[in-house]
Amino acid sequence: MEHDELLRRGLFLEYVTLGWNVVGVIILIAAAYGARSVALAGFGLDSLIEIFASVVVVWQLLGIHLKREPVALRLIGVAFVLLVIYIAGQLAYTILTRTRPEPSISGIVWTALTLLSMLGLAYGKRVTGQQLRNEVLRAEARVTLIDAYLAGAVLIGLGLNALRGWWWADPLASLVIVYYGLREARHAFLGASPH
Repeated sequence: MEHDELLRRGLFLEYVTLGWNVVGVIILIAAAYGARSVALAGFGLDSLIEIFASVVVVWQLLGIHLKREPVALRLIGVAFVLLVIYIAGQLAYTILTRTRPEPSISGIVWTALTLLSMLGLAYGKRVTGQQLRNEVLRAEARVTLIDAYLAGAVLIGLGLNALRGWWWADPLASLVIVYYGLREARHAFLGASPH
């Protein structure tokens, strides 16, 4: 496959991810507010991080000849650090105030759809990134795969809260986001370092 065609495919995958996450942020923030769900709020913020990461990748791909990879990877790393700080604070607040989230059907449905969509997008980005030999697109494929894993973790927490009334499963699911956020921030910063 030609370089230009791969570049177009990479951009298309990023635009689809952007569109999905813009809609998702609106749905997730509304669902999080209605249910008082830390997991949904954290996942909504993760969608904002994914939007930011996709914008960075589009910027890098459109200027692929300008050697923007290190800056793009650092920007993605900073976004993950900010996500972790917010979620850790929100989690502490929820536990200390014993805020009990309500079940959220819209949150469950959107999160399940996001799980499936992000798995497909992550695969497409990984393959395209490998063929382009583009580390930023491959890093963003990992971000998208993490988004899918987070959707699965949040879905489990929401499901346990809705089906069993285990209110603590919701904020506990946000710990998965903290773990992966730290891991991916570290990975992005290491990838941006000169070798």
